[in-house]
Amino acid sequence: MAYSNPFAPSTSHPGRGEIDLALLPPSTPVLKTLSYQYPLKLIAPEPINIQGTASSNKDAQTSVQTVFLLTYGGGLVAGDTIDLHIKLAPTTRLVLLTQGSTKIFKAPSSASEHRAGQTTTVDLAPGAALCYLPDPVQPFSESSFTQIQRYRLAIDSSAEGSANQPAASLCALDWVSEGRGARGEHWGFWSYVSRNEVYLTPSSSASQDNAPARPKAKDRLLVRDNIMLHNGVEGGSVTTAGDVLGRMDGLAAVGTLVLCGPVFVALGAFFMDEFAALPRIGAKTWSSGAAAAAPEDSQSELSKQEIWRADRLRQEADDGVLWTAANVRGSVLVKVGAKTVEGARSWLGRMIKREGSVEREFGEGALLCLK
Repeated sequence: MAYSNPFAPSTSHPGRGEIDLALLPPSTPVLKTLSYQYPLKLIAPEPINIQGTASSNKDAQTSVQTVFLLTYGGGLVAGDTIDLHIKLAPTTRLVLLTQGSTKIFKAPSSASEHRAGQTTTVDLAPGAALCYLPDPVQPFSESSFTQIQRYRLAIDSSAEGSANQPAASLCALDWVSEGRGARGEHWGFWSYVSRNEVYLTPSSSASQDNAPARPKAKDRLLVRDNIMLHNGVEGGSVTTAGDVLGRMDGLAAVGTLVLCGPVFVALGAFFMDEFAALPRIGAKTWSSGAAAAAPEDSQSELSKQEIWRADRLRQEADDGVLWTAANVRGSVLVKVGAKTVEGARSWLGRMIKREGSVEREFGEGALLCLK
């Protein structure tokens, strides 16, 4: 006799996760959905209230939800895939963090079926803000990893002249380390590919579930950033052909910081101002110690910002930090590399903390992975 299963078939898929931060009337943020399947795990502590943020009424409180992204075993093995969908309702705020580097374990071969992967899709409604400052991805020797992160930022189509300006805000860090340096692993993976895309979308397409259905307008690409690192393979082992190590010039970590939207305008301007103030070829290198060696009377004439900048430039030289910043269609992209992972972590944390808006708007915990 044939067996009849009384239960409905499962709709879950391995590696799929969903975060839906919604609003209860009148305007209370609530984590409506938090679901995940192996190898993904999501942990959401109690939200925190930020008093008097820089972009809101000084007497008002803003609720900030935090979610930790984890993987069982601390990383991904060959063939693991993660598909994460995130939705933020209007005016909500979310901090995404990790509890350590995302490790990509060694694969049996460089074949595509042994490649680990992750796809993240985020929809941000008008006024919503996402702060995503994770630990770096750490690909082990002879591993393969591909990730795609898509962010859809709503625009306020009702406001005049806002067609090219997002009404939602995004701060997203994507960075990767050389592997296990203590074990002699230096960019010895088969391949590492990461793509970040930011789209502008009409607010109607990012509306709440109870809103009337409307035709979905075509998203407009604002930013696309790729990092593609491949090593040659011969006889099942990494070769010097297409050698990533040789092209890294001693860097142990590289990354990209993407800043979009009104909440992060000040932070983007800060990075652009500091980049403009960097010594250029042929100019005096103030990081050589001239400011520090000056008498106290001379130092008192320098502004606090100038003293901080001179100290930061010396630290950048010590840690081998190289960085650049660019304004791309109203968004700011910061590229950074460092001789050590801790050097990159310290520099990023120091810059963001100095400007201060992330801590004010999302709380000190948003910088947990950069301490």
